[in-house]
Amino acid sequence: MSFAQPLFLAGLVLVPVAVIFLFWVSRSRRKALKRLGDPALIQRLAASANTPGRRMKQLLWLAALTLVIIALARPQWGEAPQTVEQEGIQVMVALDVSNSMMAEDIAPNRLLRAKRDIADLMTRLDGDEIGLVVFSGAAFVQFPLTSDYATASSFLDSANPGIISRQGTAIGQAIMTALNGFDPNSSAQKVIVLFTDGENHESDTLAAAQTAADQAVILYPIGFGSEEGAPIPLYDDAGNLTGHKTDVNGQIVQTRLDEATLQQIAEISGGQYFRATDGSELNALIAVLSNLQTGRFESRETSSLIERFQLFLLAAVVALLLAELTPERRNIRRIRVTNALGRVMRNER
Repeated sequence: MSFAQPLFLAGLVLVPVAVIFLFWVSRSRRKALKRLGDPALIQRLAASANTPGRRMKQLLWLAALTLVIIALARPQWGEAPQTVEQEGIQVMVALDVSNSMMAEDIAPNRLLRAKRDIADLMTRLDGDEIGLVVFSGAAFVQFPLTSDYATASSFLDSANPGIISRQGTAIGQAIMTALNGFDPNSSAQKVIVLFTDGENHESDTLAAAQTAADQAVILYPIGFGSEEGAPIPLYDDAGNLTGHKTDVNGQIVQTRLDEATLQQIAEISGGQYFRATDGSELNALIAVLSNLQTGRFESRETSSLIERFQLFLLAAVVALLLAELTPERRNIRRIRVTNALGRVMRNER
């Protein structure tokens, strides 16, 4: 047996407290009777007291209190099979892991900020399926569409520039890879969310966006970086900063946010461009996604523990009813008749 709300079991401490209280009440009653002084009067008063019944009533009260506390803790045992129907949209996230995403014009850097936004997005999806494509000079699926957000988060943590040896920013290839990750049989709206600085080193980006539009897939780019740009830091294997990336002339390379390309991508597919600022861009994205057409995913067979608190509540009600029906006083007239009959029978002998 397990409990859905085990903290309520702490209330069982009230049971011994109630026992002490009832003992104190009983003792106070006996002391009050003794103070009357007249033994004959005390005997007449005590004659009608149903002492066993009074004790039984107290035990039933204590039992009811115990049962109510256990019911509040929601005891569960046994399993019931359950079919869960999932509905939502399909979201393929394309994350840019090129070296330019290490620029620090967005704290702590573009890549870490993008990963935080993706993690936040996962926590706010309600039954939607999500997949992840990572890209730089090449692209591949980091994890396919899933509603298992915990597992997806563990794969997200490992996304970094070293995961792809070929450097660059192949946004077009990332879009095509994401398109291949959708379930073509699903009626749910299909969405690609691009997390990138938009510095594209390939020429097929707009063509890929058009392919997505032809397949009724909407693109929502989120741009990370600044128009002024920032240098690209270089690190050694130990994670220590060793300098900044330079061009063939030895000049430090400045990486800038390419908003124009990202806006074009959004327009072609009927989507919307967002610029990463203070986190409000994610709120705006969630608001847009919530209005899209959902579809039904495959049913999932699960099992859940069966709630048994009703049994304990029923037992508590029965205990309270029995307590109310238990008299604290005996029928004096019946006692007198019984005693009289007893005396007559003894005299006849």
